[in-house]
Amino acid sequence: MFNIVKHRKLYFLLSTLVIVPGIVAMIYSTVTIGSPVRLSIDFVGGSLFELQFDGEATESEIRDVFADFGLTDIVVQELRPVGEAADNTDVSRWQVRTEFVEPETTEAIKQALNDRIAPLDEGATSVSQVTPTIGAEVTQAAIIAVIIATAVILMFIVFAFRQVPNAFRYGACAIAAMIHDILVTMGIMSILGLLFGWEVDALFLTAMLTVVGFSVQDSIVVFDRIRENTHRRRGEPYELLVNRSLLETIHRSLATQLNAFFVMAAILLFGGDTIKQFVAILFVGMLSGTYSSIFNAVPLLVAWEKGEIPLLKGGQHA
Repeated sequence: MFNIVKHRKLYFLLSTLVIVPGIVAMIYSTVTIGSPVRLSIDFVGGSLFELQFDGEATESEIRDVFADFGLTDIVVQELRPVGEAADNTDVSRWQVRTEFVEPETTEAIKQALNDRIAPLDEGATSVSQVTPTIGAEVTQAAIIAVIIATAVILMFIVFAFRQVPNAFRYGACAIAAMIHDILVTMGIMSILGLLFGWEVDALFLTAMLTVVGFSVQDSIVVFDRIRENTHRRRGEPYELLVNRSLLETIHRSLATQLNAFFVMAAILLFGGDTIKQFVAILFVGMLSGTYSSIFNAVPLLVAWEKGEIPLLKGGQHA
């Protein structure tokens, strides 16, 4: 029988090598821009202009128009035209993010852009506005949602595994794997934010909660088989029992995740620009979740049993 959990220290080292650069990026991002990841207007409040000109436009021209209205925090990014506009070389699309702008000023800015640069296509131009108060509420709700989800998952696993010795360990290991996935995803997002200006929005929160669900589900599948084998194979060494349970369920975990990976890969290759960032983060998170449930959560149980985790007492397994 191939012993997967025997190489647990190697898995823990690999996870550390993946997580540490992300933590460094989040620290650097916090120092430079004030938050671990680059936040969109969904969280900090502001205005997001999606502009399509029926003619040529430059970044400096657009920035000058916004600056004339007293705005200072201006981020201008050119977008690739879509649909019929992609075949028209006289069409240009831009995204402008700035601090919160009142509706009256918004209309004045659009009129100035139309007069000074090129005619705006009203059908392809939109403005999204979130007040700073709403942005703060979204941030608070996101933090509370993660904390509540963590507490509920821990209580559920402890209750479901109450007939197994050291039931708390199963919940703690599942939470540890979940935190691993959150750190990996946040770290990748922080790096992409620094390199390419990717911003965390409400869709990112959706992706994170989805990743949490998949990660915990995978861990519970293996843990449930360990619970069954604990009663079926009394007296068998715990490491052997855990490894057997992992081998019996690994094909199910991989098959389930591979189906999702194929779909997400297709969306990344052929989907629209507006959803690619969400799918990319979801892809990274689920890849991390698949790895952590197999190579972190389960080996952690064995490491805890053998007393290999500092400050945690091992043994006591029937």
